[in-house]
Amino acid sequence: MSSPADAINKATPAYPENEIDNLEEEKQGQVVDAFGNEDGAEVKYKTLAWWQCGMCTLVMISESVSLGVLSLPAAVASLGIVPSIILIVGLGIVATYTGYVIAQFRIRYPHIQNLADAGEILLGPFGRELFGLGQILFSIFIMGSHILTFAVMMNTLTDHGTCSIVFSVIGMVICMVCSLPRTMKNITWISILSFLSIFSAVMVTMIGVGVQAHGQGPMVELTVKTGLVPAFSAVTNIVFAYCAHVAFFGLISEMEDPRDFPKSLCMLQVFEITLYCVAAMVIYHYVGHDVASPALTSAGPILKKVAYGIAIPTIVGAGVVNGHIGLKYIYYRLFSKTGLMHRRDAMAVGSWIAIGVSCWVIALIIAESIPVFSNLLSLISSLFASWFSYGLGGVYWMHLNWGQMFSSPRKIALTIVNAGIILIGATLCGLGLYVSGKAIHDDSSTSAWTCRNTA
Repeated sequence: MSSPADAINKATPAYPENEIDNLEEEKQGQVVDAFGNEDGAEVKYKTLAWWQCGMCTLVMISESVSLGVLSLPAAVASLGIVPSIILIVGLGIVATYTGYVIAQFRIRYPHIQNLADAGEILLGPFGRELFGLGQILFSIFIMGSHILTFAVMMNTLTDHGTCSIVFSVIGMVICMVCSLPRTMKNITWISILSFLSIFSAVMVTMIGVGVQAHGQGPMVELTVKTGLVPAFSAVTNIVFAYCAHVAFFGLISEMEDPRDFPKSLCMLQVFEITLYCVAAMVIYHYVGHDVASPALTSAGPILKKVAYGIAIPTIVGAGVVNGHIGLKYIYYRLFSKTGLMHRRDAMAVGSWIAIGVSCWVIALIIAESIPVFSNLLSLISSLFASWFSYGLGGVYWMHLNWGQMFSSPRKIALTIVNAGIILIGATLCGLGLYVSGKAIHDDSSTSAWTCRNTA
């Protein structure tokens, strides 16, 4: 019986296997690798086994779950059960395919460590700067969303014990300190704790809302009549739940064997799709249209505190991992051509800390400037996840198969599929920016840089 990874490999091979071998072994007559020869280096980066990458991909589960799943019940309330199930499963399947294409693109060009490297292949120096800027901004926005969630958590646990800005600053400092390890292998252990905490918190929330309803939930609807802004805002919140792709190049580059990545990808997507459907539907069923975003707030006066307390590791840890991806890009870009990356001296460590402090401060500014959870996630999805998780997957495939796109019926079908994926990314970006911008403008609860209770 074939595995999901085998099924994907059979369905969409970009190149014959022997051709990939040749391309991976040779580029301009020499072996090319993102981090070069690490023999004897003080700091080694290529240390991830496939299961550890799976754990790092569980970090991406933690990221998507910690923020993505917390907005899904409210998305179901805006769209209804049937459209939500179709979108959660459908977008998850497309995200699995685009993730596989990213892995094929990385095998074709083994020197890729980040999105900027991919951008240079597609569009030259301009593409490097454009994609690099996008990766940095995406990471910083994600970091900001975790700072915002940390403030919501602290307001919930302490019944608004002090100014929300103070909680945000505390969250920023904690995340910044946890970002100090320079290698992804060291971050892996944070990911395991992060995953366990958010999974437990979601379970507590589902049990809590079920107990409160005494087995009888409010009226729920299969479909909901709604307007463009709330409906598409809900769609972008579902898209955010599949935002992990921005980290895939970095994860693959630190694997001992990049060919094992499809195993990690399947591990991610199967779990995500299943948990998203179950958690979103159960919480919506028992809470109804009044479900909160983040969803943990719907667990009741006592249990929501329990849920947020359990979720502390993922609120911090998943933000740290996503921050690590952005910090690593800047660090790699500045010092990859020097020996600094592989040293432990004051200059190497001090540079890493300076980059971290700068990025986390910017993330704090974003969190306080857009202090509404669902609106911030919608903006992030529209600006970045629309392309990083969807549209660019189609572009990568077109590049890999340029000149062969109409060579066979299968290639023609895949060309149509990938053109559709590019169109999906463009639609999510354009329409998503409109609805998220309007929601931020119209939301009467928006109150930037104040001490109000964000919970």
